[in-house]
Amino acid sequence: MEEKVDILIATYNGEKFIKEQIDSILNQTYQNIQLIISDDASTDKTREILKQYEQNEKIKIFYQEENLGYLKNFEFLLNKVESNLYMLSDQDDVWKREKIEKSVEKLQKENLDLVFGDLEVVDENLNTLYKSFAKYKKFDKKIKKCIGSYKLQYLYNCMTGCTILSKKKYLNKILPFPTTSKYMVHDYWIGFIVSLYGKVGYLKEPYIKYRQHGENQIGTQRATKKIKNTEELRDFLIEIKLGIFETYVQNENRIPENLRKQNEQALEYYKMLKNKKKVNFSKWGTFYKLYKQETFSFFMKNFILFNMPFLV
Repeated sequence: MEEKVDILIATYNGEKFIKEQIDSILNQTYQNIQLIISDDASTDKTREILKQYEQNEKIKIFYQEENLGYLKNFEFLLNKVESNLYMLSDQDDVWKREKIEKSVEKLQKENLDLVFGDLEVVDENLNTLYKSFAKYKKFDKKIKKCIGSYKLQYLYNCMTGCTILSKKKYLNKILPFPTTSKYMVHDYWIGFIVSLYGKVGYLKEPYIKYRQHGENQIGTQRATKKIKNTEELRDFLIEIKLGIFETYVQNENRIPENLRKQNEQALEYYKMLKNKKKVNFSKWGTFYKLYKQETFSFFMKNFILFNMPFLV
């Protein structure tokens, strides 16, 4: 018998695409599912659309009276998980019919705790923009190299939330979500925690049409596009790393003891870099420990940018 999977959909002003997304989930080849939907006080016709599904026995719908924001809305949903397995869903994508089946199959066959995968990036009308999100974001080599290690999610996020299938048993470490940094989003944290304590696998085949339409809360848009020069890029990347390592340090009770000292050292390293604008000859060993698993080109680009920006 198929194991039941809870699928969590956080909605907010999603009237344009929410019906197509829900229908793509209901039409999956894998049918032992429960959709748990939380609408975050939408002001458009999202709630009218959701009410059409209220009589469906596979769907539970919650209507928030006040806007929580996507992070707290997903936290609300994760607290409603009943099954041993759960998946996350965006409100504006389309799932290919075998997505759930292939995710569960891989998790069970390889005895995994979390499965995530690639996506096909499409425009508003589902025309393909990029066949592989991982290749577009240049995550593919990192994923291949670090799939069995916490390092997969340590420095930056390689997982897209809507591709995740995970076991419920890790939620006691995942929740509540940290709120120290806006760069530590829900899928980043989920993937990091499970990669620390469990076994993670990757589906290379994209089973989602990942729709980009200009109103996505999170998507393919590169945050660095608006940056004008090297100094701004360096400051921006340091800000991200400060937020990430502040999160790790402040939540050390959820992180294995053998990583806590490294996290503290990394936080001090980036604090030091923030005040050294031209050249740095200190704590190179910390940088090496953090980046040694990266490709040589990535290692050198970041080393020069952070420590010798005058060379860029």
